[in-house]
Amino acid sequence: MSEEALRGGNTAGAVRIGAVVHKLASPWTPTVHALLRHLEEAGVDGAPRALGFDDQGREMITYLPGETIGGRLPWPAWAFADSTLVQVGRWLRRVHDATADFLPPADERWFAGSTMQPGLIVGHQDAAPYNAAMNGDRLVGFFDWDTAGPSSREFDLAFSMLSWVPIYPRGAAEELGFHDFEDRSRRLHLLLDAYGYDGDRHAFRAVTAQRARRQASVIRGMAEAGDPAAIALLPVADNLETSAADVEMLPDDFWAR
Repeated sequence: MSEEALRGGNTAGAVRIGAVVHKLASPWTPTVHALLRHLEEAGVDGAPRALGFDDQGREMITYLPGETIGGRLPWPAWAFADSTLVQVGRWLRRVHDATADFLPPADERWFAGSTMQPGLIVGHQDAAPYNAAMNGDRLVGFFDWDTAGPSSREFDLAFSMLSWVPIYPRGAAEELGFHDFEDRSRRLHLLLDAYGYDGDRHAFRAVTAQRARRQASVIRGMAEAGDPAAIALLPVADNLETSAADVEMLPDDFWAR
């Protein structure tokens, strides 16, 4: 059976053979596979299922069928639909609740180098439109779990807010196809309501800025080390740093429920 190169996501080398995705493995892949098996056992849908490794040492996971953004600009309408926001919020809550009791393997290793601690969840850490699969107006799930790892609920939620609300600089958001900037506060709270978030929403100003800057720092660090994918993402790092500054300037009532 022939290999079909897959578009979308931020990692290279993924191919589809039938209903299975084969992708270059990383040092943290066994831990991510343990996470995916945990989600499967917990009955959480919308995540690939781990199938081990092929004879070339590539990881094997199930293919999530559906429409993806790939490299399209502007983004399709579903990326800005209220119904998608609600589904994303509910999906994130299911994942966070299910991973609160996750016990990683003894050789635990994550992309960001963190470790599982009491009170943390394991987030996708990049549950953005460009990693989503959709079937019409239904969210199928999220692929590209390479950067998954332990964090607070807020830290994982914050990164999804950046791209789904979106809380990007005006020029970047307009390029993606989003223009209704006066509606962003309502959209943010629609996402958090769907999640069932009952904490202080004003705290997301600092958390979202911190999350954006951390992502930008990771990209820049990898680019300086010569990683070609990270070098290509340097404009994204610029966008994230501007987003962080913009987030800190949003008024208090933006965060008020």
